[in-house]
Amino acid sequence: MAAASLAAGVVLPSGTAGAAVADGPTVDRATKAIFQRLADAVFADRTQSLVDGAGGGPQQAHPRRTSGFTGQVRLSAAQASEEGATLDALRARKSRLAQLGEKYRRASTEVVLDGAMLTGRRATVDVTETTSLTYEKAEPGRPGTTGFQAHHRLTFQADRDDAWQLTDVRDTDDGYLAVNQVARPRVAAPATSDDPPSATRSATTRPAPANPKNFTATGYDYAAMATYATKYWSRYNPNYPDFSDAGAGGDCTNFVSQALKAGGWQHVPGYTTDFHKWFGNAEIQSDSFVGVNEFSWFALSSKRATSLANVYQMDVGDVLQLDFDRDGSKDHSMIVTSRSRQGVPYLTYHSTDTYNRSVASIIASYPSAAYYAYRT
Repeated sequence: MAAASLAAGVVLPSGTAGAAVADGPTVDRATKAIFQRLADAVFADRTQSLVDGAGGGPQQAHPRRTSGFTGQVRLSAAQASEEGATLDALRARKSRLAQLGEKYRRASTEVVLDGAMLTGRRATVDVTETTSLTYEKAEPGRPGTTGFQAHHRLTFQADRDDAWQLTDVRDTDDGYLAVNQVARPRVAAPATSDDPPSATRSATTRPAPANPKNFTATGYDYAAMATYATKYWSRYNPNYPDFSDAGAGGDCTNFVSQALKAGGWQHVPGYTTDFHKWFGNAEIQSDSFVGVNEFSWFALSSKRATSLANVYQMDVGDVLQLDFDRDGSKDHSMIVTSRSRQGVPYLTYHSTDTYNRSVASIIASYPSAAYYAYRT
């Protein structure tokens, strides 16, 4: 690689070569293409660790795609060890999923390089990962696939020979809930309120079949809720603000509220901080429209939702919330967009943007979280 360098802090849009100065490595078009391919290999390895081995039974290990990167662009020894530990954790998750009745038979991962920045001998690369997994059993009434779109930041460090080593991989979404991620989620700060109602924690063990949901009792259009969520899981509705950027608090509850509104939930106008009120549009949103805990308080106090004893009782249009560290403050909201004939709910949500993920997959990923299921 030529002995040249980019000025510190210069942003490199994908597909453009950097201006050169003396004494250092370059990040030109070809180098960025290799960065992108290595990123693709990292996330493909993670996804494939959840898929049963083709022709060799469930325990057959997939060859690691990252092992083919040597020389000028490769994983550092420390990052290779980190990736090995991540794959071990994901294989353990695959075993938990199998115990919960879920397996994947095929997966695809595509990574797009969004941009890069060179600072001295360090390159920071932002990428977008789009992954889809095919469920093993094509059962009637069950979604055929699940998938998500996630954003990551990779750090490459140039060694003394000007070869690039991948030294760090960080997820930059607020959710950290993709099935091939093992990082702990960001936890929202506890909200305050004036004597809000408490939700009842829901069990996560598979119960006997529950009574089906009465889809006509409330007058809401639950199919419209699912249609909305399926339409906008990755293509955000421009008629609402987007809170998915880092530091914005996450878009999960805002997205769930939009879907409920599409199915007939009506605005309750008033002060934004009053959890008894609920409203949202492009200009203004109540705390209950966008906040995880505030949504729970409104939904229960208004009687628009009731707590369910078990997450497997959820059906289309119902809502699931998680408290990852069981500190009493809920952290994430999701909406059910499908339910199989075998009684498994499938959820769609923002941050990380995901569609038709089974509740079993979420339980396998976060077995120690507290779960709160709501009948809407």
